[in-house]
Amino acid sequence: MEMAKILNHPRVYAFLHIPVQSASDTVLMEMKREYCVADFRRVVDFLKEKVPGITIVTDIICGFPGETDQDFQDTVTLVEEYKFPSLFINQFYPRPGTPAAKMEQVPAHVKKQRTKDLSRVFHSYRPYDHKIGERQQVLVTEESFDSKFYVAHNRFYEQVLVPKNPMFMGKMVEVDIYESGKHFMKGQPVADAKVYTPSISKPLAKGEVSGLTEEFRSRRGSPPSSAPLTSAAHPGGPSSRAARPLLVPAGLALLALLLAFFVKVYN
Repeated sequence: MEMAKILNHPRVYAFLHIPVQSASDTVLMEMKREYCVADFRRVVDFLKEKVPGITIVTDIICGFPGETDQDFQDTVTLVEEYKFPSLFINQFYPRPGTPAAKMEQVPAHVKKQRTKDLSRVFHSYRPYDHKIGERQQVLVTEESFDSKFYVAHNRFYEQVLVPKNPMFMGKMVEVDIYESGKHFMKGQPVADAKVYTPSISKPLAKGEVSGLTEEFRSRRGSPPSSAPLTSAAHPGGPSSRAARPLLVPAGLALLALLLAFFVKVYN
């Protein structure tokens, strides 16, 4: 429930990577996983209900030692059912020195074929076609690999390609989705939509340090006085320099801590 609350927050992408590796409990047991397929389904179904539209991606390992044809078919069925928009498919490779390397291996040609079959299933569906015609708010973050578009992401961290307008970079833009591919959508910016920086506070100027209080900023900006300072509470009493806590440079403080540590250890 707490995870659902976080993923529903307006400043958090509704996206989660939950590696299942296999939809066979037998294989998961051999992998020493501490969950079963029912656990995975329960989590995914709960999040889909509580976080509408959430993007969930997963990992699959094909050909783990002992994986049968039925075990693999169970994994295929899981992918067909949930139609993960992104799927990381790995062919098992026995890493020397691991317990799995000593187990009876699935023949190499079988692992290769299962990897191809699962990839074919993954590419058989297009997860974004139903979103054509939607109006979305997207955050523009980078340039596409072919340098033809800017890459943006919507609330569900789905990739949306937008025109390369320099004023869009780092900004929130409202777009109409007009095209989709296997891994992306294309969006046309709305003509009268507001383009803005999604920041809680104004961006810092170059060279400005965050986290400084106004009092400290004013102290940094005022030149040091050569005249002795007296305590406001006790005129004529001890100077305010003596009353203030001693400010020690961070490097010097760290050196003092290290020296104290070594003295304690070696004594």
